[in-house]
Amino acid sequence: QVQLVESGGGLVQAGGSLRLSCAASGRTFSRGAMGWFRQAPGKEREFVAAITWSGGSTYYAGSVRGRFTISRDNAKNTVYLQMNSLKPEDTAVYYCAAAANQLQLRIPRGYDYWGQGTQVTVSS
Repeated sequence: QVQLVESGGGLVQAGGSLRLSCAASGRTFSRGAMGWFRQAPGKEREFVAAITWSGGSTYYAGSVRGRFTISRDNAKNTVYLQMNSLKPEDTAVYYCAAAANQLQLRIPRGYDYWGQGTQVTVSS
């Protein structure tokens, strides 16, 4: 089992920044990856960013590329999502997820474990 705990969400004005953290404990997947997804009310869960544990390859959704940065600290089993230039449309519950492999990192079914989510609200 893998436990994922997100933190760092909150309320911020448009143009501001937030940094989300996701601490993983339990079983880890050295050949897998970690991802961030978000879900706004009435919408489907959508991919935001992903990073592989080995090599640190990163992947971004087009809507956040250039504004968000995903990073990892392997020693702490922690993944971060630095969010800059936030927009009201970034408002959502953000979920951290762990994947055992790197086959399908842009869709939810590619992940095996999920955190409880953290709310991010961007006011205009």
